[in-house]
Amino acid sequence: MDDQTNDQSVLKQTPLHDLHLSLGARMVPFAGYDMPVQYPAGVMKEHLHTRAAAGLFDVSHMGQVLVKAKSGSYADAALALEKLVPVDILGLKEGRQRYGFFTSDNGGILDDLMITNRGDHLLVVVNASCKEADVAHMTANLADCEVTLLEDRALLALQGPQAQAVLAELWAGVSDMKFMEVREVPLHDVPCIISRSGYSGEDGFEISVPADKAEDLAKSLLEHPNCEAIGLGARDSLRLEAGLCLYGNDIDTTTSPIEAALEWAIQKVRRPGGDRAGGYPGAARIEEDLTSGPVRRRVGLKPEGKAPVRAHAGIFAEESPESPVGEVTSGTFGPSTEGPVAMGYVPASLAQPGTRVFAEVRGKYLPMTVTALPFITPTYKR
Repeated sequence: MDDQTNDQSVLKQTPLHDLHLSLGARMVPFAGYDMPVQYPAGVMKEHLHTRAAAGLFDVSHMGQVLVKAKSGSYADAALALEKLVPVDILGLKEGRQRYGFFTSDNGGILDDLMITNRGDHLLVVVNASCKEADVAHMTANLADCEVTLLEDRALLALQGPQAQAVLAELWAGVSDMKFMEVREVPLHDVPCIISRSGYSGEDGFEISVPADKAEDLAKSLLEHPNCEAIGLGARDSLRLEAGLCLYGNDIDTTTSPIEAALEWAIQKVRRPGGDRAGGYPGAARIEEDLTSGPVRRRVGLKPEGKAPVRAHAGIFAEESPESPVGEVTSGTFGPSTEGPVAMGYVPASLAQPGTRVFAEVRGKYLPMTVTALPFITPTYKR
């Protein structure tokens, strides 16, 4: 999930914009929005605080979309959406959510998303830079469903080992929730939709709240001594350490889900031989990759030394320009790993952990080791 496209010339603002300014945030354009990249503490401290305690992120720029079958049947809505994603939505139990992706006719990824069974409808959370295209895609292809972009809701992410303790101050029942569970509960008498999920590798929650109540809720959470506001800079380093994809960098319309090492998100029932195999865009390429293996793979990369290797750096099999094999798609210094971390694509023959490759950085060829993902041990509450 997430994305970083900012083509729009006029930046939008989230309902928490004034709060970010009051907290001293440095604002940057992100996916067409004016978003906080960091607060006065800085990216490194924000990252480590999230890993040690609890961080609050504004992710209101992302799209929240309701999909409801005109028949009123969840099964009808689920089967309709399965025509656009290679994911088991029919088998998703009420109050549960699942990661998925829209695929293109050539088997690439149009966007990655979270899908929740809300009883009589689906709640789909999509990336900010893709939301208009995603809504148009669903509207055009789900003729028997009503597709509604919720313009009047904000989205907060509360992440870290103390996230449960922070949220429990507002709702004691939070301790009963499991990973990827979704409930609708009142926080300060405001109806909120809470999922036990997030994009940091830590335990945590995402909270959909009416836009006009978002600032009050954020302030309530930030009153807890263990909770601090965290910007997009730390969000990026946290998700990279957790081996999670950034749409537009690590996955896009040129990458198949199998190349991206996302086959875990395609359930058995939707795979070749499954009861509802195929039937979605690009199924032929994706099923071929599942059956025969992809030509290339997304892998973790650990550069030697302390210098980070950034996105778009070329990857080479040898310490010379004559052996290009791939490209780094995300890279930064990992505060928790205390060293640089990166992801990128290499030929399947070089994807085995322990393989040595080289990144070209300003004319020098820096050695890197292909590494299993994630770089940190996730703390999701299973």
